[in-house]
This record gives sequence, C-alpha cells and structure tokens, in this order.
Amino acid sequence: SSLSRTNTTSSCGDSGGTRLLFYSINTDMIGLFSFCLLGLLKSPLRWNNYSEKFHLLLELEEQQMNRALIKYNIPNRNMKYAVMFRDRVNSDLLVLEVPGVSNNCSSLLNGAEVCVFPTGYTMSVYGYRDFHGCVHSVKLDSIELQFRSDLLDYFEDGMMFKVCFTVNRLTLALQHRAVILAVKHTLGKVLFPAPPPYSSQQPELPNLSVFDAQLKENPEQYRAVQHIVAGSSKPAPYLVFGPPGTGKTVTLVEAIKQIDLTQASCHILACASCNSAADLLCMKIVDHVDKGKVLRMYAKSWDSDCIPEKLKEGKYFFHAKEELKKYRIIVTTLFTAGRLVTSRIRQGHFTHVFVDEAGHAVETECLIPLAGLLDSKTGQVVLAGDPKQLGPIIKNFSAQKFGLGVSFLERLMNNFSLYQRDKRNRKFNNRFVTKLLRNYRSHPAILEIPKELFYDNELQCHADENSRNSYCRWEHLPRKEFPVIFHEVTGQDERDASSSSFFNTTEVTVLMDYVKKLLQTQGKTISPKDIGIISPYRQQVQEIRRALEKVGKAHKVKDINTLKVGVVEEFQGQERDVILVSIVRSSHVNAKTDRKFNMGLINNNKGFNVTVNRAKALLIVVGNPNTIKTDRTWKRYVTWSATLATLAPLQINSEDKGLFLTVVTVELFSSAWNPELRSEQKGEP
Repeated sequence: SSLSRTNTTSSCGDSGGTRLLFYSINTDMIGLFSFCLLGLLKSPLRWNNYSEKFHLLLELEEQQMNRALIKYNIPNRNMKYAVMFRDRVNSDLLVLEVPGVSNNCSSLLNGAEVCVFPTGYTMSVYGYRDFHGCVHSVKLDSIELQFRSDLLDYFEDGMMFKVCFTVNRLTLALQHRAVILAVKHTLGKVLFPAPPPYSSQQPELPNLSVFDAQLKENPEQYRAVQHIVAGSSKPAPYLVFGPPGTGKTVTLVEAIKQIDLTQASCHILACASCNSAADLLCMKIVDHVDKGKVLRMYAKSWDSDCIPEKLKEGKYFFHAKEELKKYRIIVTTLFTAGRLVTSRIRQGHFTHVFVDEAGHAVETECLIPLAGLLDSKTGQVVLAGDPKQLGPIIKNFSAQKFGLGVSFLERLMNNFSLYQRDKRNRKFNNRFVTKLLRNYRSHPAILEIPKELFYDNELQCHADENSRNSYCRWEHLPRKEFPVIFHEVTGQDERDASSSSFFNTTEVTVLMDYVKKLLQTQGKTISPKDIGIISPYRQQVQEIRRALEKVGKAHKVKDINTLKVGVVEEFQGQERDVILVSIVRSSHVNAKTDRKFNMGLINNNKGFNVTVNRAKALLIVVGNPNTIKTDRTWKRYVTWSATLATLAPLQINSEDKGLFLTVVTVELFSSAWNPELRSEQKGEP
C-alpha cells in the first residue's frame, strides 16, 4: 500500500484510548499511479480489496483538495504578502481579505489548516517562526482565521505574513482508521451482505403501539419500523429508501423509540452527516424518551451558542468512557462518532446504529460509527436515504469515476439482490428494504415529473391540502390551480475575472420580479423565510443576494435576509413554500463543459431531482429552454410545462427597463401544445 502512518494522536478522546493515526500520503504513489494502481482503481470493489481501494481513493481526494487550496496561498501572482486585521466583532479572529473567495471553494476552506510566516517588519516582532491555526469561516470576500494566543498577544492590524493553506486531515484520518477497523473486525457480512439461506425463517413482526399516530396510517413507514424492531435483516443493513418529503427521519425516530421501549439491553447510536440534522434527530427523540437516557454528543470545537435550547442540558463535549456507556441513546455526527472509538468503547456495545441521510455520505464516513463499535453478527445497521438524490461531493475526477462518489446506501441498492425489486412481481423485499411512498411536502403538480422519472410513478401526494394549495389561485400563474411555472428567458453566461463561477444577470432580474410579486400580492401570508432560491453556481448565488438587498431596501422588507439563497447541495433535505430556480446556462459550449466535469444542473439527474422537490406549494424555474433541452430530463420537464400551459413569457417592470432580453417564443413547443389548455389560458395574466 502507498499509505504510511505517523504516531500522532487525535485531540478527540482520552489519552488512553485507541490511537488515531494521521495516515499520510506517500508521494511516491504519484509516479506509480499509472503503472501499479490503475488496476486497483478499475477493479470492482470486493471484500479482498476493500481496504486498499478505499485508502487509495481517499489519498487521491486529499491530493485534489490540497491542489485546490494552493491558489489561496500568499504570495501569489496578485499579492506579495497578506495583511490581516482583527475581526470587529470577535477580536480573537483575524481577517484575511480574499476577493471572490466564497464563489470558489468555500466549502473546502471551512475548517482548513493555515500556517502563517511573518514577513517584512512583522519579523521584528515575532522573529523567524511560523504560526498554525485554522479557518473559522469564509465570508463573501474574506476568510476568518483562528490562532492561539502566541500570535494574538502581539498582533497589530496591518502586520504582514506569508500564508499557506492545507487540508484538515482529522476527518480523513477517521475514515482511514474506519477502513482498517472494518477489515480487522470482519464487517464483511455487513458491507457485502448475502441473501439468507432459503430455509431461514423471517422473524415474527411485532404489533406496535406507535408514538407518532401518523405512522399507523402509513403502511410503508409502519412496516419499516416493524422490520427494524424485529431485526429481520441482520446481519445485513436495513434500508429505508425515502424519496423527498416521505418522512425518512420520522421513520428512524419511531424505530429508535420502539427499540428503547421494547429492548431493555439496547444501546443505540444515531448519526447524521451534519450537526443541524443530528439536532433535529435528537429533538424528535426526546419528545417521548427520558432525556436522562439520551446524549447529544458534539465535537469539542462546536460553538455552544449553536446548541438548540431544547437540548441545552447536561454535558455535551467531553465524557469519560464509563459515563458514555450509561446512555442508552447517543446522537452525534458521523465524524464525531469517531470519539467513541478513540475512547475505546468496546466493539458490540452498540446494538443498533442508525444513519440518517446516508445517501449523502461517502461510504468511509458511514463506516466511522460502525467499525470498532458494532458487532458484525448481532448488531443492526439501519440506513435511511435516497440514492436518487445528490450523493457525496467529490473533488477528484478519478476518485469520483472509480467509486468514492457512490454512497454505501447506493452501492447496496445497485449491487445486491436483497435490495432490488423482484423480477416477477416488481416489489421490494421488505425484510431488507422499504420504499416510502407517501409525500407529505408538495403539491401533486410539483411531484409529477420526478415521480415519473425517478420513482416509478409510485409517489402519492399526502401533503396538507391547505398548505399545498396556497398558491393555486395566485394571479401570476399562467394556469390557475397549477402552481408550476417554467419562465423561458435567454441571457448570457457571465464570469468575473476573479472567479471561475458563472452568473446570468438576465435571470437575476426575472427572479427579483417574481420575488417582488410574491411579497406584494401575498401580503401577510408570505414571509421572505418561506421562499428559497436555488442556483448551481456560487457566483449567481452572490449576484442574487446583492439584488435581494436592493429589493429589501427599495420595498422596505426588513427581513429580506431570511430568504435563503444557495447552491443545490445547501438545499438537500430542506423545503420552502416557494422555490425559485435559476439554471444560468445559455451557452451550449459551457453546457458541454458542465457535462464533462459534472457541474451545473444540465445532465445532472440527481441535482435536478433535489432542486425541483424542495417546493411545497409553488415552483418557478427560470432558464433557457434552447440550452437545457439538450438534456433529456430537462427536455421532458420543459415539454411537460408547454403541454400544460405553464410556460411564462418574460415581463419586466418599468423600473427594470433598459435591460435587453431575448424571449424564446412559445411556438418552439407548438407541437406539444394542447389547444384546450391554450384556450383555457386566455385572459389570464
């Protein structure tokens, strides 16, 4: 293997715990890549190559992450040295100005390590030495850095430094360790599950008195909880396949409560990929479970001000091993679960491990709460997620191509017969997987295309009638009672010299026109926080935010900043009453580049699926049909919109005059028009 280890222990856990080695990259692998390692990458993932392949994929991803950070190092072609100053709000933070930084790899910079070297007159204060810190947060045009007191005690605004960014390796080290422990503790039957012997009997399903009354009326949710409580899939993981808005988290929470109620010796570890999701999970659990049984465990670096009031009781950040073992339910993130391994909680202590939104996590991240903690024979793994939505975000092209971008949940569903439909009756085997079918979020019109393209036309609309119909009579709908709009517009792909991201000012103008109409016509029934705007490009997100500030000032909307604007990944798992979408692309050439590098929303089925499923009551998509129709999914969507007369021609308010726009005419889709629907539309705005 190209992997080497250094005897550096992690800062998480007690000193007597399992050592977390900071597995380091062997640079010789770069030269060997094309000769020795390509065969390993190309080979299918098996138990006998599991460790070696994932170590290599993680190494490739780390190299790409470090390459992406190099462009922020100083000196560079634009700056000879960095000038930092103290943050005005928090004097313990230093601010480094980097124009346009939020448009590029802000997600990669967050939490990155930074090393600064005094230069110029600053050396007379500190001498020739370096200082290590980390990135606290990334703002629009600046980076907030956190250092120890040895730098801060003598710091003055205007001091000059050289700056070098590197990846924070803690999360990578946790994944490398999990891979090694998975092999050591023989999790093969969990990671590569085999069908049970033909003669094996399915455990008897319990008759449950549910905590959430809704589950009794939902046969899929109720059946999933029955199987999880009965442990019918063991040692194979149980999968809850939950399309958007179908109640994946509700199902997991009910199962956790039932296990706590019925199994006296249980110890449950419930994980999510981020703190907000783990908080939501925990708050739902403590509704019916004694808080003394439940621990919401945070990383030591987590800001206590961010902890919800409902969970602010007891200790959160550090626990001795014996204290941890007293809790029946521990809720944490996938990465923070590594502290339990470091603290030497014995293998098999946890009888059940739940992972929510498992489809969004790298497989090695899902291993962290399993490897070293779960008994491979008697433990129960439950994964909830949707393989049809966005998977892990991977930077390295080769790592993505050879499997790092496929989640554990998706790999199981794609490759193992236990989790696939029976070829004869087309049904799933509920002993191992349940597909949730009832959507509690969206209007039927919003569900129509994703239901057809991704979910075998099985989704059923069970959203609250008043909520889902709240925009069916909106005066700006092209077709009444049908709260979906595709607004056709041709703009230009634009890009600033300081950014690799794109924006489209034409689409921004159209979006602002809709925002103003929504706020003016709906009055007190809508607040900016009920609206979300999605775009695949960070530069477009920034342009939209700037435009919203102007709208807020012009129309005296004080809480305009509560209107969330973000890229697709930021909206996964979220919902809003109204969703507006800016596709941005008007250039066929740039659309082809997006396709090649898996960017944007064109030829990105998972991104499309997440985007159009966030809306509860009104969905407005703004884009160029000429460009997006090269993608089969978007072509189906636009043709469907034309057929149902939900295409909206561009209209600009008088305050926006002077802007040149080319409107794609409805005749483009004349073959798809339904004359009855067209006549029905006459006289409407």
